[in-house]
Amino acid sequence: MYEKILVTMALDHGIGADALQVAAKLLTDGGTIVALHVYEAPQGSVSAYLDEGVVQAAFERAKAEMDARVKGLPNVTALTIKGHSGRSIIDVAKDNAVDCIVIGSHKPGLIDYLLGSTAARVVRHARCAVHVLRTSK
Repeated sequence: MYEKILVTMALDHGIGADALQVAAKLLTDGGTIVALHVYEAPQGSVSAYLDEGVVQAAFERAKAEMDARVKGLPNVTALTIKGHSGRSIIDVAKDNAVDCIVIGSHKPGLIDYLLGSTAARVVRHARCAVHVLRTSK
């Protein structure tokens, strides 16, 4: 059982609810769950064509969606940050003394074998236990 669990939540994947259920089962009495969404702002030449207000509005929508997804769940707090998913998950876990990370992983495609998925990065670099949920997709 774990005292503090970080659950990664990609808002465009449906595994977040399952990950929260798994985290609740792994949580010790009195423990806490942090549900994390990392908003990755558009990069490269795309960002040159976007107004900063548009990017900020998209971040605020993501934050509102995260807050709504965890509203009313016991022992769960939502956290939405800007950054690179893999690095940010590892940093948040370290900075918050997390005991376990619960992360979803899709069926890897060719690009994942070449670059590595976010889940693979987290498993390789996290300083705590990592529980990986696989989707059937």
